[in-house]
Amino acid sequence: MDQTHFELVVIGGGPGGYAAALYAASAGMSVALIEQDKVGGTCLHRGCIPAKEFLETAAVVRAVKSAGEFGVVVEPKALDWPLVLQRKQEVIDKLFGGVSQLLKGRKVTVLNGVGSLGANHTVNVRSDSGESATLTGDAVVLATGSVPRVIPGFEPGGPVVTSDEFFSIQQVPYRSVVIGGGAIGCEFASTLADLGSQVTMLEALPKILPGCDDDVTRVVGQSFKKKGIDIRTGVTVHGHTPNGVGGTVVSFGDGETAECELVVVSVGRRPLTGGVLEPGTAVQVTDRGHIDVDEHYRTHEPGVWAVGDVIDSPQLAHVAFAEGICVVKDVLGESPAPVDNGTVPWAIYCNPEVAFAGHSEASAKEAGFDVVTSRHRFAGNSRAIIIGETDGMVKVIAERGPDGRAGRILGVHMVGPWVTEQLSGGYLAVNWQATVDEVAEFLQPHPSLSELFGETVLSMTGRSLHG
Repeated sequence: MDQTHFELVVIGGGPGGYAAALYAASAGMSVALIEQDKVGGTCLHRGCIPAKEFLETAAVVRAVKSAGEFGVVVEPKALDWPLVLQRKQEVIDKLFGGVSQLLKGRKVTVLNGVGSLGANHTVNVRSDSGESATLTGDAVVLATGSVPRVIPGFEPGGPVVTSDEFFSIQQVPYRSVVIGGGAIGCEFASTLADLGSQVTMLEALPKILPGCDDDVTRVVGQSFKKKGIDIRTGVTVHGHTPNGVGGTVVSFGDGETAECELVVVSVGRRPLTGGVLEPGTAVQVTDRGHIDVDEHYRTHEPGVWAVGDVIDSPQLAHVAFAEGICVVKDVLGESPAPVDNGTVPWAIYCNPEVAFAGHSEASAKEAGFDVVTSRHRFAGNSRAIIIGETDGMVKVIAERGPDGRAGRILGVHMVGPWVTEQLSGGYLAVNWQATVDEVAEFLQPHPSLSELFGETVLSMTGRSLHG
């Protein structure tokens, strides 16, 4: 290498890492980015992007099945799974090429290999081919991401997969078991069910989507049951026994079993810190395995920051993006406001989709707020009726003012068609601490799905149209 010292060195090329690199380069900084696989990280290659590609395939399958309701006669066709895998990879490759070109265009030095932080901001890089390099940086960002958690007895192999292997399965199984009812588990279960698999979902907690408002979870559960998904909550998995014909039998609960050809383990992700820190650095790791940072993502070593899944913050790509930008601003002395983890927008792309920001009704009450809530269902929304997707609702939680009226908006929760594309207005309201009177002034297009949010807020002012 001609250059070994940079103003910023980033270890990890996922959303947090490449966001920091691109943002710093746009500010004129010299930047080196180290990635052991491909830039884009888990999100692009084994997470967000392939998951949504599969979900879109599932949406097309649903559209074909319901085409007759719109007067469109379609000859039934089989699912060409190799073509599905091919299109998934084409989407990934196109986006990977785009990120790579952006980094190249901004003159970011990209090194392929494993990076580790030593003393005095020294970063050692080792490639698979045995090559090595040593860099130093005025500032260093650790963005090494996370890997899927596994359950003892359900290590990947044969019919058992995690999210790392799921996007390369060679066929849609006749029967499948999804272990974990969180956001990722619900996306996998929804995808498999829409593609024709008989799905059993096993969740240890009392309900699926444990972080969501109860009314939202109820809608998703009802919709999943319509798809034929067998949801079992409050159960523990005990192990599985191969059946000798490529499948296995999963044991769970009180002596219950489920036979399947695919087991998807979706029980969260753990931070990837192994081999990242060498002796001589003051960076600390918490008991839960996260790199310890303050509210500005600074580690215990001056000049070293950490962002993304490797720290204890919401494991969301857009949060990692924002954290990477905040770090660069901090490096430049611009005193940025850190991300408010309590109000970040969440998007879950199962069918029906889920999106929310801020408090649920339960968490608002637990926090001591006296609340006013309002719910409006997509069943009466003209656009939802037109597209034939009326399951779902919008729920708004607001703080009750001294006069008894709804005031500041504390949370916005949506479930239904394309709500992941509708949350921005709700997030803006929550993040800017807007009141229902202020938001009720916003004009919503008609007919649109998004007008249900406006209608819900309007009703909280004491007057409404259709509610």
